[in-house]
Amino acid sequence: MNERVKEYNDKMQKSFDFLKEELASIRAGRANPHVLDKIKVDYYGTPTPIQQVANVSVPEARIIQIAPWEKSLIKDLEKAIMMSDLGITPSNDGSVIRLVFPELTEERRKQLAKDIRKKGEDAKVAVRNVRRDGNDAFKKLKGSDVSEDEINDLNEELQKITDKFIKEIDGAVEEKNKEVMTV
Repeated sequence: MNERVKEYNDKMQKSFDFLKEELASIRAGRANPHVLDKIKVDYYGTPTPIQQVANVSVPEARIIQIAPWEKSLIKDLEKAIMMSDLGITPSNDGSVIRLVFPELTEERRKQLAKDIRKKGEDAKVAVRNVRRDGNDAFKKLKGSDVSEDEINDLNEELQKITDKFIKEIDGAVEEKNKEVMTV
């Protein structure tokens, strides 16, 4: 891969990775510990990810269990989960917190599928913007020591990379939609 194109490939990869993180945080009726990834708990004055202060496990298909390493954190963990956009009320028995995920209604499934498609479209727009930036940068090379054929080759290589990422985004969106729509 050409050095000039590699920079744009890396930017597209970041857009795709961001989409994957976003999709992982969408709950699909099954308990997925990744829904907790963005939630931070106040740990001695520092916002800390839940996975760094507790053991997160999935004992059953629709239950996430959070066992803090320090019992004094239970209240802070509960508060952080309540304040998040997770939409699930935690229950605790003094030593562990349980999150019980309800079955998704058909209406909620359709709404989630719509949100997933929107996130996929946003990722495609980001990838296309990177392609546009690359094409603009390559056009500016005209007149320097780079021939028009080389510029065309760079544009073609960038287009192939763009197509590859668009296909990967479509695949990730399709897979998440299938997961959400499965009852």
